[in-house]
Amino acid sequence: MLFYVLLFLGIVSLWWHWRARDRMKVTNLTGKYIFITGCDTGFGNMAAKIFDKKGFRVFASCLTETGAKELKAVTSEQLQTVLLDVRDSDSVKKVAAWVKAEVQSEGLWGLVNNAGIMGPSAPTDWLDIEHFRVPIEVNLIGLINVTINMLPLIKKAKGRIVNVSSVGGRLAFSGGGYFPSKFGVEGFNDSLRRDMKAFGVKVSCIQPGLFKTALSNPAKIMKEKEVIWNKLPPDIKKQYGEEYFQKDAAKKQKLSKICLNKDISPVVQCMEHALTSLHPRAHYVVGQDAKLFWNPLSRMPAIIQDFLLLRNRVELAVSHAK
Repeated sequence: MLFYVLLFLGIVSLWWHWRARDRMKVTNLTGKYIFITGCDTGFGNMAAKIFDKKGFRVFASCLTETGAKELKAVTSEQLQTVLLDVRDSDSVKKVAAWVKAEVQSEGLWGLVNNAGIMGPSAPTDWLDIEHFRVPIEVNLIGLINVTINMLPLIKKAKGRIVNVSSVGGRLAFSGGGYFPSKFGVEGFNDSLRRDMKAFGVKVSCIQPGLFKTALSNPAKIMKEKEVIWNKLPPDIKKQYGEEYFQKDAAKKQKLSKICLNKDISPVVQCMEHALTSLHPRAHYVVGQDAKLFWNPLSRMPAIIQDFLLLRNRVELAVSHAK
């Protein structure tokens, strides 16, 4: 009996110590420079606004002039916007040079790699290489390129790098380039974290579930899928069945209603913890769907993953043929 009491007290003590350690903050961060990609909408947009209010000197990169103007209109004079397409290597280098001139000897405290796109989500045999190439270039190659160009400034400040991945970087539950790109982000993040440890730079990865943003708009995703469906050759359509698209859309809509997190602020809170905590976490799993289903499922045997994920798939017409 005494053993179990001591074991319980030991677990409680470790948990309490971890909680106290997790809440320790870095001091004197006001006025520190941070660079955030993908600030037109969603997580990046909210993060830019919140970090601006908290006193950081924010460089917010946007893909569009409209996004930059709208963000600038609701933030302080201290926040600066810049146009950046992370796929454009020359643009990345120019922006990095501009940031270097702004921060000078102080360096860059934080880099938040948030820019990303979903790309078409459909069965693999519906797709061509370009459907894979675009999300990989944005979500993975673009993220790596921005990081490499900003790295000297981060090392100078002994700062932080925060990479926004996805639970889709742990579990691929649909076809398309999004999931390979996020698996790549996870691999890059882990190697970077270990490489930068000797320089005092801390690297974190955020793994959101399904959140209500422009990236995960169900109507947009289904519209892109419909365009691909309409262009499929007759033999592929015959294999799947003429009613496949409508049935699949209904299943995806039902799943979206169950899993969708409407409040995106928890993701930004994780960004803030990664930038301001004395001991940031290596990984942040965010969203009830991610914590309760996707993340646990990603750690289970493949036979269980396949069984549960395939239950949400529409049965193919060809499966009835003998």
